[in-house]
Amino acid sequence: MLNTHLTLFFEFLKHEKKLSAHTLLAYQSDLDQFFTFIRIEAEDFSVTEINYQHIRRWISFLLNEKLTPQSVNRKLSSLKTFFKFLMVQKVISFNPMSKITGPKNNKRLPVFVEEHQMDFLFNELSFEDNFNGIRDKLILDILYQTGLRRSELTHLTEANTNMLASTLKVLGKRNKERIVPISLSLKRNLEAYLKVKQEQKLEHMILLVNSKGNPLTENAVYLIVKKYLSQITTIQKKSPHVLRHTFATHLLNNGANILAVKNLLGHASLSATQIYTHTTIDVLKKSYKKAHPRGDS
Repeated sequence: MLNTHLTLFFEFLKHEKKLSAHTLLAYQSDLDQFFTFIRIEAEDFSVTEINYQHIRRWISFLLNEKLTPQSVNRKLSSLKTFFKFLMVQKVISFNPMSKITGPKNNKRLPVFVEEHQMDFLFNELSFEDNFNGIRDKLILDILYQTGLRRSELTHLTEANTNMLASTLKVLGKRNKERIVPISLSLKRNLEAYLKVKQEQKLEHMILLVNSKGNPLTENAVYLIVKKYLSQITTIQKKSPHVLRHTFATHLLNNGANILAVKNLLGHASLSATQIYTHTTIDVLKKSYKKAHPRGDS
């Protein structure tokens, strides 16, 4: 029966909640890990027999395996959604997650690249004078100037670009569309890329492709970003998501409205955007110390 419940649950996530394939895989992985753990304790079990003690033992197991509180809480979120679904379906009469409190998250501030380093990347660093070089620069430019997620970037199509309006149409989480403005410099880089792409007869509808005309994978984008960020910064993480952090941090540090940044990032709630305001406070402190007569006293 468990497989039947799981099948119905994933159909619900896919068609009702409209979650992405990446998010569905995360749910599947979390639930597989949990039920594998349960089977160690009892080969034959029913979902109606699972209680909060099983879940607490699983939490202890995960923490002993050195998973971070953030990772554990993400897995618990998957369980919470699953058992809530079972409650709605009247498969269970009591939700075992109701007595569960996840481990306290360590407050982690977003990692970002400094403004002068990004200036060096685009103004001083040399890119190859060929299709790959033009495409790589465009990838970095889009990520830094729009704050797109890696999956959003790889799913952009040529039809998503509106040169007349200077915007990109982005399909975000849960298939929510948003319109993101692009600068004149990004628009020029985009036009240069599309011209070379057309000249080389790489006619795929997906915007970003490799030299054979196949859509770039998320892993390929990660490697490209890591390659160039490694040349300008010593921060440990050098991923596309770091450029998303950098986009938001630089906007807020330069006075952007936090609600506008929230909409540009495609966040569902303001709390997700507020993690970037720490750097704004740092900038204010520096300005205060520099400008106030007794700022350093």
